[in-house]
Amino acid sequence: MSVSDETTTVTDGILVTEAAAAKVKALLDQEGRDDLALRVAVQPGGCSGLRYQLFFDERSLDGDVEKDFDGVKVVTDRMSAPYLGGATIDFVDTIEKQGFTIDNPNATGSCACGDSFS
Repeated sequence: MSVSDETTTVTDGILVTEAAAAKVKALLDQEGRDDLALRVAVQPGGCSGLRYQLFFDERSLDGDVEKDFDGVKVVTDRMSAPYLGGATIDFVDTIEKQGFTIDNPNATGSCACGDSFS
């Protein structure tokens, strides 16, 4: 693992930025739950073939890849993990856009709306 600027380069899993981890913490605090993890998954669908899913989950599935980012538990199922190696999840809050973004070096293409990838 190497550090460059404000992010860490990771090839064996997902990276969650400080901004994204802080937003997830804030959402969990609103829910009043500390037993949930942020699940990141890849599912068939969208105009490019695959789409991301981010949701809170209390389940633990066989083969889950689990990491902790500033106290936020992030899990990925074993089928999605190969698609997400080295992907960075960030949270942006600008006048043009607000929400979570995923920068995935494994994506070879995406649709115009940005909701799916191949």
